[in-house]
Amino acid sequence: MEHVTNNMRRRLLATASGAVAWAGLGGTAWADSQEPASQSNPQPVSTQKPLPPYAQWKDADSLIVHSANTIETQRAAVGAGGITPLDKLFIRNNVSPPAEAIMADPDAWTLEVKGVKNPRSFTLAELKTLGIASVAMVLQCSGNGRAYFPHKPSGTQWTTGAAGCVVFTGLPIKELLKAVGGAGDGAKFITGTGGEAIPAGIDPNTVMVERSVPLDVMDDAMLAWEINGEPLPLAHGGPLRLVVPGYTGVNSVKYIKQLALTQEMSPARIQQSSYRYSAVGEKPKPDDEVVWVMPPKSWIIDPLPDGKTPKAGRVMVTGVAMGGDSAPAKIEVSLDGGKKWHEAAFVGPDLGKYAWRTFALIAELPAGEHELVSRVTNAQGETQPEERRENNRGYNNNSWRDHGVKVKVA
Repeated sequence: MEHVTNNMRRRLLATASGAVAWAGLGGTAWADSQEPASQSNPQPVSTQKPLPPYAQWKDADSLIVHSANTIETQRAAVGAGGITPLDKLFIRNNVSPPAEAIMADPDAWTLEVKGVKNPRSFTLAELKTLGIASVAMVLQCSGNGRAYFPHKPSGTQWTTGAAGCVVFTGLPIKELLKAVGGAGDGAKFITGTGGEAIPAGIDPNTVMVERSVPLDVMDDAMLAWEINGEPLPLAHGGPLRLVVPGYTGVNSVKYIKQLALTQEMSPARIQQSSYRYSAVGEKPKPDDEVVWVMPPKSWIIDPLPDGKTPKAGRVMVTGVAMGGDSAPAKIEVSLDGGKKWHEAAFVGPDLGKYAWRTFALIAELPAGEHELVSRVTNAQGETQPEERRENNRGYNNNSWRDHGVKVKVA
């Protein structure tokens, strides 16, 4: 008979440190829904693939390199510290990053602001004089968990590692609006345009990263120039990135060159026909729901099938849990594939509703195989479901069963 206890010692928050360097990577990569599977998920995937030049500073031993623009954090490398160190944070670029030269003088980077009472351009140096705030949040690719869909959607076969919890620092959008006289008439969306190079002769709408999000994200959205206390590197959207807490990563536009308050969503393909919940086997339609808000989600990070085999007796089960656009409020763990659930304990400080929480459960496990799964309930009462939301591109998989692990106890 299993025995569970939640008397836990609190752990300290782990933060990223150390200087980083980066280099640019030329060429163009297609957006997720446009990229052939042979490019987005080259086989065989190997941890021995070299990191691309712009990410050479990353910890290769903690990562899985799918391609030059899709790099996943190994499940066991997340750690229980809460904040994901930058050198272990995943990378997902829909278009290859701009040249390294844009980082030579970050403060000179310019942002054009439109759809407001007084449109104008700002340098990053000027933006830094308008206000500052920080937000801890989960940064997660929309396709995280795609590998678990039975119909095998095309695109990068992420498991759990296209996600991390980081602290962004920058200018709140609401403070920027004060400096430009407020929103223009009829504004319904915040539309960010990335600064990636568009090859000559190509319709920009087919390639450019331009995403629109509802205006009601205004209270928490920001223009970030720091991550985990470090200058925002090229690999993660530096020198300036739009950040939309609670929304999937594609909506937090990197290398942002234009911010517009618009009446309509962007006409770009990445908005109109990519990142939509289309039915399996069907192309996205204009009335398909847009991939915006992240659902509640959790998964086990220790023990794992490919890790050290635990001995029978007391075993600590740990993991991470996010609430999506509201705080994670309750976390449960099952040791038998969901037949019986035990409430686990959140570990470490509460960094706000958009951050994930690490959790732990101590249980007495006999020798044999055990199926470990977890489910989180957020502050709005939404509980992580057993089944995934089926969709053609494999977006936002938060199935607790898909994310479970089977481990042997010696």
